[in-house]
Amino acid sequence: MMNDWAGLPATYGDVLRRAMDSLFRTFENFSEGTFIVDADARVVWINKRYAARFGFADPQQAIGLDCETVIPNSLMRDVVTTGKPILLDILETDREPLVVTRLPLKDDAGTTIGAVGFALFDELKALTPLFSHYSRVQQELIATRQSLAQARRAKYTFASFVGTSPASLEVKRQARRAAQVDSPVLLLGETGTGKELLAHAIHGASSRADKPLVTVNVAAIPDTLLEVEFFGAAPGAYTGADRKGRVGKFELADGGTLFLDEIGDMPLALQGKLLRVLQDREFEPLGSNRIVRADVRIIAATSADLPTLVAAGRFRADLFYRLNVLTIHAPPLRERLSDIESLAYAILEDLSTAARGGHFELQEDALRLLCSHAWPGNVRELRNTLERAVMLSDSERIDARALAPFIAVAGASHGSSGAPVAAVNVTEGGVDAATATATTGAPAQQSWADAMAAFEKRFLGEALKACDGHVADAAARIGMGRATLYKKIAAYGIEV
Repeated sequence: MMNDWAGLPATYGDVLRRAMDSLFRTFENFSEGTFIVDADARVVWINKRYAARFGFADPQQAIGLDCETVIPNSLMRDVVTTGKPILLDILETDREPLVVTRLPLKDDAGTTIGAVGFALFDELKALTPLFSHYSRVQQELIATRQSLAQARRAKYTFASFVGTSPASLEVKRQARRAAQVDSPVLLLGETGTGKELLAHAIHGASSRADKPLVTVNVAAIPDTLLEVEFFGAAPGAYTGADRKGRVGKFELADGGTLFLDEIGDMPLALQGKLLRVLQDREFEPLGSNRIVRADVRIIAATSADLPTLVAAGRFRADLFYRLNVLTIHAPPLRERLSDIESLAYAILEDLSTAARGGHFELQEDALRLLCSHAWPGNVRELRNTLERAVMLSDSERIDARALAPFIAVAGASHGSSGAPVAAVNVTEGGVDAATATATTGAPAQQSWADAMAAFEKRFLGEALKACDGHVADAAARIGMGRATLYKKIAAYGIEV
């Protein structure tokens, strides 16, 4: 159906011209100021209100001057140069700031021949809701960045590694030396010996301390997600991928340190990709052709016996040699028994702070009991034992009787850890640490350590057999870490 408008202009161009002229007049009448510049950013027109605001009683006095001479801090020259508008900006003046809009003027060929600017408001209160929202979002962004930066800083120092035994002092000496160089560090030791603490301390004392410390627990992430966790992914790179993509840990750690905990659990396929990144210092996120360069210092830790895993074909020899530059062995607690008292009191102080009150003390018999235990779970087990005792104790003075039930239970549950476990008798006179029993049925002439080793080998073998040789299933069934179980299998020569 044809439109039958009365008085239709001869050309649509006339309508457009009239619309633009009307729009300009509307802005000129209702805005606080309007001015136009030519291709050289010189003023060709300015309205009377705007001219008076900047000290020109007669607008004609401003014609032909550079825009910056008339209006300090003007960005009209940028609009003319780039041909791009600045739709909303704040112009600072010697009075109130102005909200301004700047638009390029172009000829029929698309060449920029000038620009027009409008000062929309001289009172920002008209935009208060917008600025309030912007300010709130900015504050939230700043707080989030600060929180994230704090989470990615070292939480521990060398002072956090409590102990003055020769073994402890040697570890701290080696770790301080490692902090002075940029080579990879390999931390070895049983579970609970403080490998993560040492990693934090090394980063915190290094030249990268003001950069991120990013941690990846390899054993805690499914194998199928590890590559994305390390290298990130492009938007839509796989089913269920984030529409915005994902930034990998290597990119997040750029300039800082990447701590790879339980690296002995890393799948072989990913080990090759990790080795390449360590050599080339660059990678491609999953599903992307983008090359990302990352300057990252690697600190790796494991409770597994890496040389044994290499010999068994479960860990790449070339990656092992790449990581095994500076190796630090975190000693088990049974090799630094002289540190137990200082460790125990440091833990009790921490527990007292968390509980917001109380000052716990250990009786002499309690200390003797702690020193008589082999601590297969190391410092982590010591903390767990003390925490349970503090929670259930009616007194701030903890004696052997308060500790014995938890150490006895720990001894029973950790019998498969490979460490000596004593069943301690608590009497009215204190602790008989020499009284120990073994349920292995070993002959009296066999040493206690050999009896426990024989029991553990048999116990692990039966657990693996019950799970048809599946190491992960057996580890979960007996409550042991998969990496630790691999270590035991290799040490005892158990066939899987």
